[in-house]
Amino acid sequence: MSTEPTAGNEPSDRSLQASQDRDLVERIVQRDTEALAALYDRFSPLLFALARRVLKDSQDAEEILQEVFLQAWNQASRYQDTRSSVSTWLVMLTRSRSIDRLRSRQSRERTLASLKEEKPKDYASAEAAGNVFVGERRKRILSEMKELPKEQRLVIELAFYRGLSQSEIANSTGIPLGTVKTRTLLAMKKLRKALGSEMKDLL
Repeated sequence: MSTEPTAGNEPSDRSLQASQDRDLVERIVQRDTEALAALYDRFSPLLFALARRVLKDSQDAEEILQEVFLQAWNQASRYQDTRSSVSTWLVMLTRSRSIDRLRSRQSRERTLASLKEEKPKDYASAEAAGNVFVGERRKRILSEMKELPKEQRLVIELAFYRGLSQSEIANSTGIPLGTVKTRTLLAMKKLRKALGSEMKDLL
């Protein structure tokens, strides 16, 4: 009589995947950028789809994705595998940031609607003043970009000036996609630290 292997004889694909995910997080704690790139490759499609479903906007979803992996890079040591899997942890971060972004957007829309209703004659001039303010912020962003390491500045400039996606940057420069992603994440971390909320005008 033939015997079939039971499910308990070998680790399931899911448990093996979970173990690999935990290993990546442990390597990120040690500041391993290749581990961050691998984690990005593994989960970015899922997390991007989740953010876009909440926000209904691809650009906002892409920004949330960058923020989530920056947070993972900065807070990997806080991850506790006894509380959740790595995938659940990342999904929770993405969902929380997406909801915060949605609420912030809705608040801005309500404020603009209120301004239009209360001061319709002054709205055009207020908008013009806002454009000048945005221009000044962009100058600051460009100034801070010059302080980045050369390899990080390259990928940011290709995205900023030419509007290239990370895949397009990899194809045009010959730099591996994972390296492009890691350099972008690290560059954005430095810019965000220097510029805070002004980073929303960059990418």
